[in-house]
Amino acid sequence: MHVYERTVRFEEVDAAQIVFFARYLSYAHEAMESLLGALEGGYVRLVSERKVGMPAVHVDIDYKAPARFGDALRIEVDVPHVGSKSCVYRYRVKKVADDTLLAEMTHTCVVSDLVRLKGIEIPDDVRALLELHRV
Repeated sequence: MHVYERTVRFEEVDAAQIVFFARYLSYAHEAMESLLGALEGGYVRLVSERKVGMPAVHVDIDYKAPARFGDALRIEVDVPHVGSKSCVYRYRVKKVADDTLLAEMTHTCVVSDLVRLKGIEIPDDVRALLELHRV
């Protein structure tokens, strides 16, 4: 499991003073970038130089409890599936202060050539990293 932590920012809350529901997708992407940061050159090199991306093809989110401005969040990431051209990330967003589960998400991606916009076999180094977090 990979763990990524961040704090809820003021601009991420809505009129009810809780995190706007769509922000959880951004949190998941940040956590995915953090996990892929272990690659040589990190996620930046993967996308910018190697032209390999992971566009989402399906996302499921279950909201369990609200988060508020200033809350410290822990996003736990694991990888329940690694296929030949796709993978699934699973995220659990928790409040650091009391371990309250705030949301659970699954995120299916197709590993793609960003120039041709076509699915490709998962590169060996990416596959090895994903396998480290496989459950």
